[in-house]
Amino acid sequence: MTEQGTGSSPTLLDVAREAGVSAATASRALNGSTRTVSAEKLALVLQAAERLGYAPNLSAQATARGSTKTVALIVHDIADPYFSSIAAGIVEGAEAAGLTVTMAVTGRSPDRELEIVSILRGHRPHAIVLAGSRIGDDQETLAGELRAYRTAGGRVAVVSQPGLPHGTVTIDNRAGAEALADALVAHGYRRFAILRGPDALHTSRDRADGFAAGLARAGIEALDAVEADFTEDGGHAAMTGLLGRGSDDIELVFAVNDVMAIGAMRALRDAGLVPGRDLAVAGFDDVAAAVDVDPALTTVTVPTRAMGLRAIELALAGADEPELVWLPTSVVLRESTPRRG
Repeated sequence: MTEQGTGSSPTLLDVAREAGVSAATASRALNGSTRTVSAEKLALVLQAAERLGYAPNLSAQATARGSTKTVALIVHDIADPYFSSIAAGIVEGAEAAGLTVTMAVTGRSPDRELEIVSILRGHRPHAIVLAGSRIGDDQETLAGELRAYRTAGGRVAVVSQPGLPHGTVTIDNRAGAEALADALVAHGYRRFAILRGPDALHTSRDRADGFAAGLARAGIEALDAVEADFTEDGGHAAMTGLLGRGSDDIELVFAVNDVMAIGAMRALRDAGLVPGRDLAVAGFDDVAAAVDVDPALTTVTVPTRAMGLRAIELALAGADEPELVWLPTSVVLRESTPRRG
């Protein structure tokens, strides 16, 4: 057995000597090379590495092989259950492929998103997955960074950003919101308000516009629309402002995501009102908390976990031509919007 100097870290050469194989064979065994290593020699190398406490140099592996065994996931806000559910699907798919997921959060900042992608190019992850709505309309710089990463051998998939030229998984936010408006009109509602996120956020814009279009087909126009942060606190602030202006004519408030809707329900309770009884509330996404709040929230179900799984499949497939995958949504009516009339 090879003796190690006190305080020194074992090297690849130490492992090779311990296993009785060449350094090249030890390297192929430990670095996952596509060149064949016999089962016997692979076992010898792995056992030697374990005995010596050898840890491979991942940066060196990345340089030699073009990527590390990681998937870099970039999300807008991991505290948002919408993104955490997508992340769960991505982690599930990556682990099944023997990859580890690292995560970076943009805080819904396009500049931060671009900075993260630029940094990741230097770290050479096996794949990058971007999850989040487009913000603004200028995507060319981001597209250029991702194109350079792919040219160097990286793989890219996108969730909910169909404007980028990469494999993409998304939903039809506008159609889902239209379907919700249709269902609520059929449920007896006629007087609506909309709580929406910043107009630069495409998901918010598409959902608000889709809901308004669904109402318009029934000859209805929303009585009010309030813009706030795309968060639970944003929903609380928007509903508080709406109540302050007077909401006696409004029967139902549609928030463009569930966390805003949950914030709106909290604002109603703070004002001494009962959600669902005094004012109906609906959201979009069907996050896990939508069935835990009281009353349970009417919403549009989005298959977030499936989106994450499908995104990692697209990234690992590495197809030359980007595939655009549309997943279905469905309306679910719950106690927060009791039938009227």
